[in-house]
Amino acid sequence: MKTSKKLFALAVILTGFAFSANAQTGVSASASTSATIVTPIAITKVANLSFGNVAVNNNAGTVVMAPAGTRTATGGVTLPATAGSFAAADFTVTGATGYTFSITLPASVTLTGSVSGTMVVNSFTSTPNATGTLTGGTQTVKVGATLNVGASQAAGSYTNASDLTVTVNYN
Repeated sequence: MKTSKKLFALAVILTGFAFSANAQTGVSASASTSATIVTPIAITKVANLSFGNVAVNNNAGTVVMAPAGTRTATGGVTLPATAGSFAAADFTVTGATGYTFSITLPASVTLTGSVSGTMVVNSFTSTPNATGTLTGGTQTVKVGATLNVGASQAAGSYTNASDLTVTVNYN
């Protein structure tokens, strides 16, 4: 029995040498590394969002400014014949030709009256909507919104307490 244990132990040792003799050494491969820096995306304001002249009675209402620059009124709001200056906001986006980008609009902006009172601008929309493409490295983004006018809103000029911020990012 001692002999068989010795033979078994010897067989195990020799098998270990055989495996280690046949074991493959490490192999390698190489790859190059590169990066391309693209033109940074940028946005520039061309025109401000302006709802123009608005008249209100004892009932609340809204003025909706479409990205196309047209406006409509609801509720107790009317748009007088002397319209004043009204326009959708206009931005120019620049960057790498052919790239797409996302457009993020604010949730709301508060306008503060020159005499008293506030109004909220919300429901922002844009053309293009949500995503644009930099054709020739540029894209125009038009932004409209809804002005919420209170019943018997005080007369006067109203301006934003915080800027209308439009954010763009490459997709």
